[in-house]
Amino acid sequence: MRLSSGRHDRRDLWDKIWRNKQGRIVIFQMPNVWLIAWAVLTCVSLLAASHSVANTFWWLSSAVLAIWALLEIFRGANYFRRALGGFVLLMIVGGMFGIGL
Repeated sequence: MRLSSGRHDRRDLWDKIWRNKQGRIVIFQMPNVWLIAWAVLTCVSLLAASHSVANTFWWLSSAVLAIWALLEIFRGANYFRRALGGFVLLMIVGGMFGIGL
């Protein structure tokens, strides 16, 4: 692995996919407030007694997950994280239009 001290990033493609600029492999980062908020809101939506409350929390959880995905696309530590954010955002948008896996 080669890291340059200038503005040009000379890491090879494999390193850019899995490693951050400090050379560490990054797949999951803690704490990840947006993913924790998404999980909590999703659980609340599943446990809500009222359909309208459940629907509200489901939309909130989708919005929080979309924010996480956008942050990963634009500020992800490596190409894997950016691609993961793009995939999740595509799944959210697809789900809103009834298109999914």
